[in-house]
Amino acid sequence: MTKEKDSNSEHTEGPVATAVEEQRVKLLSDIFLWASLGSMGVSLYLQATGSRHRSLFVGQWAAPFRLLGLYNKLIKLEGHA
Repeated sequence: MTKEKDSNSEHTEGPVATAVEEQRVKLLSDIFLWASLGSMGVSLYLQATGSRHRSLFVGQWAAPFRLLGLYNKLIKLEGHA
């Protein structure tokens, strides 16, 4: 047996999520890519200059930047905003 979706049970976004998505869609996905690459570069520089803890801290920014870029791309493709 398969359950059919009821047309009245569509998911709606809250006002905060809608506002955030409208602003995020305006950003270019490239910004997140360059921010990710930049954080890796700064991390490499900090590692080379001996600031190991700062290097690790900044290097961890790359993944969230890429995830934000992916989220931005999905919103653009799905057309939710």
